[in-house]
Amino acid sequence: MQRTELAASATGVFWLESDPVSGGNVIMTLEAGVGIPLLSRSFSARSQVNGYGGGALCAGPESVFAVEASGQQVYHIDTATGACSPLTDDDACYGGLSWDAVHHRVLAVREANGRQQLMGIALTDSESANCILHESEDFYSAPAVSADGRHLAWVSWSLPDMPWVASVLWTASIQRDGSLTQARRWPSPSKGSVQQPIFDGDDVIVLSDHEGWWQPWRLASSGQWHLLDGTREDHASAPWQLGERHHQCLPDGGWVRVRYQAGVGQLWLCSGNEETGVRIAREYVDFRCLVVQGQRVLCIARSSTRLDTVLSVDWATGHAEPLSGGEEPFPEMTLSQPELFSVPTSVGGGDPISGFFYPPVPSASDGKSVPIILIAHGGPTSTAYPVLNLQTQFWCHQGFAVAEVNYRGSSGFGRAFRMALAGSWGQVDVADMERAARWLVANKAVDPARLFIQGRSSGGYTALLAMVQTDVFAAGASQFGVSDPRRLRAMTHRFESGYLDWLLGSPDDCPDNWQQRSPLAQADRLCRPMIFFQGAQDRVVVPQQTTAIVNALRRNGGSPEVYVYPDEGHGFRKQSNVADMLERLLRFYRRQSTDQ
Repeated sequence: MQRTELAASATGVFWLESDPVSGGNVIMTLEAGVGIPLLSRSFSARSQVNGYGGGALCAGPESVFAVEASGQQVYHIDTATGACSPLTDDDACYGGLSWDAVHHRVLAVREANGRQQLMGIALTDSESANCILHESEDFYSAPAVSADGRHLAWVSWSLPDMPWVASVLWTASIQRDGSLTQARRWPSPSKGSVQQPIFDGDDVIVLSDHEGWWQPWRLASSGQWHLLDGTREDHASAPWQLGERHHQCLPDGGWVRVRYQAGVGQLWLCSGNEETGVRIAREYVDFRCLVVQGQRVLCIARSSTRLDTVLSVDWATGHAEPLSGGEEPFPEMTLSQPELFSVPTSVGGGDPISGFFYPPVPSASDGKSVPIILIAHGGPTSTAYPVLNLQTQFWCHQGFAVAEVNYRGSSGFGRAFRMALAGSWGQVDVADMERAARWLVANKAVDPARLFIQGRSSGGYTALLAMVQTDVFAAGASQFGVSDPRRLRAMTHRFESGYLDWLLGSPDDCPDNWQQRSPLAQADRLCRPMIFFQGAQDRVVVPQQTTAIVNALRRNGGSPEVYVYPDEGHGFRKQSNVADMLERLLRFYRRQSTDQ
């Protein structure tokens, strides 16, 4: 069960909670200290802007606003009566919702017909009509209003860039009728990526990586950029989704921020009378959706041993307590604890890399060397975090070890490390998975003959190429993985339309990359066992990707296993389908272990 998209106001605290049966997201709230659904579970909240959504929930003083999953329209929900009514009615998708308290409206990113707009959405027909606030840029995110309602800030970027490669801060003045004037770009002092602007008076604070790390900077009204925290750590993750919040200003002049160190999120708090911050809530390893509500900071906190927690922090004292969630899913079971490992440059060359090793639980291990599954995270510009993952725990209770690897190109390790994938996808990630495997064989009690690799989406691509390019892994699994980058380039959605050229170089300039790093084109070299899983409704990595490589392997005399789930898209959400996939994977890996 995942908890995401936290929102809060005077009317209460709200968040999204995944429903493992339906695969939807239920809007939850607190009542007498207990989390309960705000609406019927038939109302699922999820945005599809940019394909990955985010920002499907925000809260006003008496209302909640949410993007309904099936129609992608913005709904107004009266928290007192539960009455629910649409605020938009068109063919667009909406996301990135935020509340404009002064103008009594919702701000949102609207996506339709291959274009995006920054919108102001009125609450009733009697007020000013929904209006386009800005629409000259390719992509929009993170609209934020100053406390006095006079200024608006947001982030934009343009093709072919992804938002973590290059993006720009914008500001504008808001007129009495809610329209914008004096819209202005504020390029960072050198090329970089910006995200999550917030206001501190008339000044804007934004996370920018133009000096190598996503650090907080103050853009004064004079136009000067001032570094607020020189800690050489990323203060945010890669902005795949809208609505992320990793920092906030406090009413007393202090701040609260997230820092990432070796894949572990840390929460730091500084009151207005302190010069430096202190780390708090150390039992958690990731923090998302920070919101200030009165005397407390609220967030979604994740740990290695419990389900996601809605956490409340008294910002005056630093005392943290859970409001909802944080359950032990199986209190009677022993959980495998993540162990941070680091692979030095001396192993295989390249930058040092790290990851998290999960040993099998003692009751499932025979005390000898064990099989291990190395997992390549998706993105590929993403991160493996040491948070509770029930699928990982499943493997550890079946006698397997698991290693999640943050290969070069992962986020959370600075801009240079993240940009290592530019032109090198299918090389550095594959090399780092092999480096991690060899290091684990040398330093952990794992069986070199029973090394397996799997990945989701782009992680599936890395797994496939590892099976093509190396002889380290005995078998591999692709979960809705990319097999044909050229076909993906032709069919991908607008958000990622320039991403593959960044990862591989353009087909015109670097044709060899597209041939040599295509699992489909190299299918004749994939001779060891493979298993594939695919959602029939996947619109990111379409089913034809899996069909093509499975057919190629069969033409070459192989016998790959393939399973397609008719009711799944990009990422399996329904409990029954996930359970079926795990059972089939278990049988597959055990067969390969027996055959050794």
